[in-house]
Amino acid sequence: MILSDITIKELIKEGELEVEPFEEKNLQCSSLDLRLGDEVAIYSETECIDIRSEVVGVRRFKVGEEGFKIEPGQFLLATTLEYVKLPNYITAFVEGRSSLGRLGLFIENAGWVDAGFEGQITLELFNANHCPIKLYKGMRVCQLVFARLDRVPEKVYSGKYRGQRGATPSKIYMDKDL
Repeated sequence: MILSDITIKELIKEGELEVEPFEEKNLQCSSLDLRLGDEVAIYSETECIDIRSEVVGVRRFKVGEEGFKIEPGQFLLATTLEYVKLPNYITAFVEGRSSLGRLGLFIENAGWVDAGFEGQITLELFNANHCPIKLYKGMRVCQLVFARLDRVPEKVYSGKYRGQRGATPSKIYMDKDL
């Protein structure tokens, strides 16, 4: 079941769901808008990404008040301003905002947040437009849609991205099945 604004607000007030910093004005009828944080990462100096090795050549930069441009065809990682902590019975979907999608900005191609996750959410951004798009720290960039699980799972999230802060590159090289 998708959670309403009333339920989201109650869970935050009760401390069951944590969103820091939380601003009620970002609460929609069935989602919570999250804002763009202050760090971006680009896979810049890599000829080939080998999924069995840690990626080198990731360039990180801080986003100032002047914002930054994402060039046509460019892919980069960004982070949310908010740090989120989900209880073991709530999951969330990361969805791009329609207003940004209409500009050609694709947000998150891995938009699932498992029950029990905590951390800033790393966003995958891609500019499908023919011109650059300028983005700003603190702007509403995506939304979380929360859903209650039918029961507490046996395996609550405890993976390699738990507690992440900042734009976090892939850690697929840590998977044991490669």
